[in-house]
Amino acid sequence: MTPHSDTTAPIGPRDSAQTPRYAGPATFALLPTLDEVGHADIAVAGVPFDSGVSYRPGARFGPNHVRESSRLLRPYNPAQDISPFAVAQVADAGDIVANPFNLDEAVAQVADGARALLERADRLVCIGGDHTIAYPLLKVMAEKHGPVAVLHADAHLDTWDTYFGAPVTHGTPFRRASEEGFIDLTASAHLGTRGPLYGKRDLDEDAALGFQITGSVDIEEHGIAAAIDRLRARLGDAPVYISIDVDVMDPAHAPGTGTPEAGGMTSREMMRVIRELSDLNIVGADVVEVAPAYDHAQLTGIAASHLVYELVSAMSGGQR
Repeated sequence: MTPHSDTTAPIGPRDSAQTPRYAGPATFALLPTLDEVGHADIAVAGVPFDSGVSYRPGARFGPNHVRESSRLLRPYNPAQDISPFAVAQVADAGDIVANPFNLDEAVAQVADGARALLERADRLVCIGGDHTIAYPLLKVMAEKHGPVAVLHADAHLDTWDTYFGAPVTHGTPFRRASEEGFIDLTASAHLGTRGPLYGKRDLDEDAALGFQITGSVDIEEHGIAAAIDRLRARLGDAPVYISIDVDVMDPAHAPGTGTPEAGGMTSREMMRVIRELSDLNIVGADVVEVAPAYDHAQLTGIAASHLVYELVSAMSGGQR
């Protein structure tokens, strides 16, 4: 749990009875900014960067799309029986700026930005941006907590070696993180992976990098409850970092993404996973790969905003 440590009550979202939800600045869930509160238990930050994509670009516009889609979120979360903004100071920290023309510099900037924010907040949830950002974020998490258990929800493994000779892209962050000692090799897992691979060797290399796979086929055959039990057994009591690519969900639930794959999870299933794991020590998280140009009626933005809300709720206390 991350209780608010100040003697004053947390500053919550704008009062929607005084200002309509569709009016005013589009901070996440209408929350105050980090500058307004000074220090936060949990900071929500955007990372508008997509220079690491291999197919459809556009995730650089994801953070603001998710913020706009979060306007209808309300202060009490009945599924987790918690009012996250009342028990923890949660704030929108704005965006971490990353160079769109220099990938190496961008990665360094994301790491530096995350470090700076963690001097003003205890925990951090980032909205991408493409999945490249998970690599520098995991670096910073490992600096603070040691190697972390990673729950990686994604249609893809993201443990490939290179793309066109580039070692850091949105398809390689977890390979680099594993090689550099940022993750706990005995307690990390993929969730919701599916679709064709380049070869069976992809699976062998992924296992050697420290990941256990609970794919969409496993969920179909054994159910979401069994998948959650498997994840709990794998993650254990280690510090946990949750990284969610919205393409873990079926395109019916998240069409606005760069590399969609058929046969994915529902938004309800993904939300349940977070709720059921809310008693774990979740030290950080990201929700990435929202590409608004391919979205329809904010389907993807709304799903992503609810995932961020569930993550914040879990970090604020979660289920009792």
